[in-house]
Amino acid sequence: MKVLILGAYGQIARLVRQRLLAETDVQLTLYLRRANRLQDVDATRETVIEGDVNDYAMLKAAMADQDLVLADLGGTFEPMAKNIVRAMEETGVQRLLYITGLGLYHELPAKFDAWLERSIGHAVMEDTRRAAKLIEDSPLNYTIIRAGYMTNKDEIDYELTEKGETFKGTTISRKSIADLIVKIANHPTLHSHSSLGIAKAGTDGDTPVYA
Repeated sequence: MKVLILGAYGQIARLVRQRLLAETDVQLTLYLRRANRLQDVDATRETVIEGDVNDYAMLKAAMADQDLVLADLGGTFEPMAKNIVRAMEETGVQRLLYITGLGLYHELPAKFDAWLERSIGHAVMEDTRRAAKLIEDSPLNYTIIRAGYMTNKDEIDYELTEKGETFKGTTISRKSIADLIVKIANHPTLHSHSSLGIAKAGTDGDTPVYA
């Protein structure tokens, strides 16, 4: 199995990379803007590409022959989502895991939803929503992962909510998000065509609760 990680120096991406190398025999393509940040590259299993997701030609070339794409990106999301969807369609790659934030559908409890919109800013939230809609409207087999506020806690402890359900919790460890991604990588039909909320149980609140 071949997995392309976009934004391979992202904190979640690095956790996923570490686990996939240790627990599976997948071949990894690590795509990032500054390749010299990566350490201990396994030349037998890893290919490193220095590139930007906004560079369509390079992105499309990296997509060739991949089985699964993981996007762990930051910045302006809509143009990147357009490029990802287009490149996957044109290369015939179907499976996409896309990490984003919570609040895409105003699916949070009312006070937390209002706080989030003020805190992040409406323009940023709308960019995030447009990017997610591009993915959901595409023919790809996607899983959108709507994460709560992230922590670096050394724990794997999470609950999931589906699109249409009220988001539970407010915070989540990056290790928990990585665990979900590794599970899907091992069983690619899991959570197909889904938009999942992920947070730690018992962290409900009007603002992030770091329990």
